[in-house]
Amino acid sequence: MTKKKPAKHSGDDVTAPVSTQTGSSIDTWWWLTHKGTTTSFLCISLFALLIRSAVSMYPYSGAGIPPKFGDFEAQRHWMEITTNLPVIDWYRNGTYNDLTYWGLDYPPLTAYQSYFHGIILRIFNPESVALFSSRGHESYLGKLLMRWTVLSSDAFIFFPAALFFVLVYHKNRIRSGKSEVAWHIAMILLNPCLILIDHGHFQYNCISLGLTVGAIAAVLCESEVLTCVLYSLALSHKQMSAYFAPAFFSHLLGKCLRRKNPIIAVLKLGVAVIVTFVIVWWPYLHSLDDFLMVLSRLAPFERGIYEDYVANFWCTTSILIKWKKLFTTPSLKTLSLAATVLASLPSMVQQILSPSNEGFLYGLLNSSMAFYLFSFQVHEKSILMPFLSATLLALKIPNHLNHLTYYALFSMFPLLCRDKLLLPYLTLSLLFTIIYHSPGNHHSIQKTKASFSSVSNFPGYVILLRTHFYVTLVLHVVYLTIQPPQKYPFIFEALIMILCFSYFIMFAFYTNYTQWTLSSHADKEKKRI
Repeated sequence: MTKKKPAKHSGDDVTAPVSTQTGSSIDTWWWLTHKGTTTSFLCISLFALLIRSAVSMYPYSGAGIPPKFGDFEAQRHWMEITTNLPVIDWYRNGTYNDLTYWGLDYPPLTAYQSYFHGIILRIFNPESVALFSSRGHESYLGKLLMRWTVLSSDAFIFFPAALFFVLVYHKNRIRSGKSEVAWHIAMILLNPCLILIDHGHFQYNCISLGLTVGAIAAVLCESEVLTCVLYSLALSHKQMSAYFAPAFFSHLLGKCLRRKNPIIAVLKLGVAVIVTFVIVWWPYLHSLDDFLMVLSRLAPFERGIYEDYVANFWCTTSILIKWKKLFTTPSLKTLSLAATVLASLPSMVQQILSPSNEGFLYGLLNSSMAFYLFSFQVHEKSILMPFLSATLLALKIPNHLNHLTYYALFSMFPLLCRDKLLLPYLTLSLLFTIIYHSPGNHHSIQKTKASFSSVSNFPGYVILLRTHFYVTLVLHVVYLTIQPPQKYPFIFEALIMILCFSYFIMFAFYTNYTQWTLSSHADKEKKRI
């Protein structure tokens, strides 16, 4: 048995497939027990569940605000519809399903999830999902059960997916200290943006994001069929999962093209995708009209290219360019599609030409950020997609993750204030800062110091970040204490949007540049070994 040459680099390489490591089940069990990953995960998970429970005690979107209330009522109403009407009528406008009152606008897997949770509510609190009479239902037990459904979804889907990812990611790293692994787990499970949106504002992003993280972990352990199944399920739960599609597509295509029979490899993955979608969408595949009916609900183009003050390109530049007045909706659809594709293209090309696990993780970040910045009808909550990708890369970009967390939270500040979630917002911001500076991160910051220094040499980078920081601190206070002028009632939201967008666009340039330099760094490392 020939001995492998020891690597001379720092041990951050996740580009090697699992099969090149000691991949037996015995080695995996040793890794789990020896490194204490299971213990760390359980402890952090319990703490993460406690934090989620604490946040869920605060108000939610639309609490006590008739006639349509908010996202909490939308999710409850979907449970009401799915538990009382036939499957075929869930997306159809009719006497018992008024689509103008929170009509279902997510794919079928969300509808099935609503049905499952609705059954639970009907068992313990039937009046909370009674047809018609339950509109605006806000009983204590009803709210408790609704909060429990999100908490259990997190615990049974997102948490195991995070463990799956961490195990695969760190098994491929040559050196992963116990504290470093624990810190990485904390960065993923204590994601402040996800906690505030799902357990404060009230949504079920933990399900689609959990399926996506599972698909990402499957990529790292070379289970490509499982990848296609899990990612197809994520897409069938929330259409926003398409933010990651360019990364999955380009990476898997790049790997298939390097196989002995690339056509067969592509066909195998294509079959996995088609079969998964057919199973999930089966009730709506018997009629073209039914299928198109569901599709039309997933793309609400009538709302316009943006809503509220989201920190993306279209909304930020609308201060100078009145996009909605200058262009028709079809023209804006074409423009946003072209801009999104162009912004995703560099990352996709890199992975098709040189697919690697590390490049794939950067590709996820770059494609999701491209969608956030340039796609049609982006919401403040969409920052969850690129932010999730950044937490998976936490050990690679710890300094940048620190800044991104701050601006991702700040971009949602007006939304969270409207939901009366100021205290959870401030508390989770402080909690993240404490965990970020915990001992497990010190080693990572040292290893990325050179990378961060090279970025900070860009003209005005440090000055811009410092200026941003001080201005955002002032804006927090101003937003909470001063009434905006009547002539410009949303001037503070606009300033928040501009500051966050300017950081996001700068961050996107950095991560795209980093992804393209991965190949050259890998070549240099090979020459050294």
